[in-house]
Amino acid sequence: MMLTLLFLICLFGVFGKLFCFGLKAAWGISKFVLTIVFLPVVLIVMVIAGLIKIALPLLLIIGIVGLITEKR
Repeated sequence: MMLTLLFLICLFGVFGKLFCFGLKAAWGISKFVLTIVFLPVVLIVMVIAGLIKIALPLLLIIGIVGLITEKR
C-alpha cells in the first residue's frame, strides 16, 4: 500500500513537470508561428484586399515595438 502511494506521488510529479514543459514548448512554438508566418500573411492579404490604410499603420506600430523590445 505504501509503495503504491509513493509510486502515485512520483508519477504525478513527473508527469506534472512534463505537462508544464509541454505548455512552455507549445507557447514558444505558437509565438514563432504567429510572428514569422501568420502576421506577414495577414498583412499581405490586407494589402491585396485594399486595406493598405490599416495595414501600413499596423506594420509601423509592430516595427516600432519590435525595435524597442529588441533582445540582444
